[in-house]
Amino acid sequence: MPRDARRTLQDVADAAGLSLAATSYALRGTRGSAATIERVQALADELGYRVDPIARALASGRTGTIGISGSLRDLWQQDLSVQLTRALRTVDRDASIADADADPASERRVLERFAAQRVDGVLASPVDPSGEHWRLLDASTAVVSIGDALTARPGSGAVLFDNRFGVAAVLEHLHDLGHRRVALLTPSLPTTPGRPSELLAVDLAAPLGVDLVVVPAPANPEGATAAAAGVLDAADRPTAVFCLSDSLAFGVYRAAADLGLRVPDDVSVVGFDDHQLAALVAPALTTVSWDEDAIVAAAVEQLLALQEHGEAPDPVTFRPHLVVRGSTRSTR
Repeated sequence: MPRDARRTLQDVADAAGLSLAATSYALRGTRGSAATIERVQALADELGYRVDPIARALASGRTGTIGISGSLRDLWQQDLSVQLTRALRTVDRDASIADADADPASERRVLERFAAQRVDGVLASPVDPSGEHWRLLDASTAVVSIGDALTARPGSGAVLFDNRFGVAAVLEHLHDLGHRRVALLTPSLPTTPGRPSELLAVDLAAPLGVDLVVVPAPANPEGATAAAAGVLDAADRPTAVFCLSDSLAFGVYRAAADLGLRVPDDVSVVGFDDHQLAALVAPALTTVSWDEDAIVAAAVEQLLALQEHGEAPDPVTFRPHLVVRGSTRSTR
């Protein structure tokens, strides 16, 4: 065959001495011994064989593409999307990333786009986990939510966060330091009043005697700066700000600096996801840390199980831990 001719799966199968089916499985790493998989993949590289995505989609009914949806102005969700993309690549899946922008209407448009693309599955950090728009995706599409369960789409996979534990740990930490008036910066909008973390914070603050002031804020540091400024500049300024993401906490740092306030001397600040910058800001941010590697691995595992068996496996729940750094101090 001429050097520049396009190699086919049959060429690889002939070189390996295997059937077309066995060769296809080995190339995807789904069946066969480790030695066979390694040998077939090496032969494919040597021959210059590349999978034709159109042919694969026609043959299997799948596109090999997984949609990833999140609010990408949030720094932690940016990192999560990158990690999910890398993990999908290891199982021969491509990613199509879309920004839901912490807005249910934007999330609906994202899902409409994924449906039009006929993605094989979706990994989502949902803005509105109770929204009916999750039914826009075909029933055959494997959907896994990360953080909160999709109550409007039964049969979805779920990698859940034990937000009650994390929220309680933060509020108890602030209570023990003497804080009794605390602002809660949340990315929730009036159109998504049912986000569990916000509701949990309100419920858990009351028994502690903590006066919790809920402040909606855009899910990015710039928007959070403006939202926090209004709270920190008030006559009854809270002694602490609890942010339901580190991106919001970074905005509080900026707002405090603009107002001539010092963290933590004038106001304590707590985040909620231990972004890589949390330990680098000054003072280092007290926050709630999650096992991101394990979360990503569990989400991809749930997705593959849904695609293979058509049934959602049991939800996986992750419990965080509080990382106390220099951004909180006692009021006493």
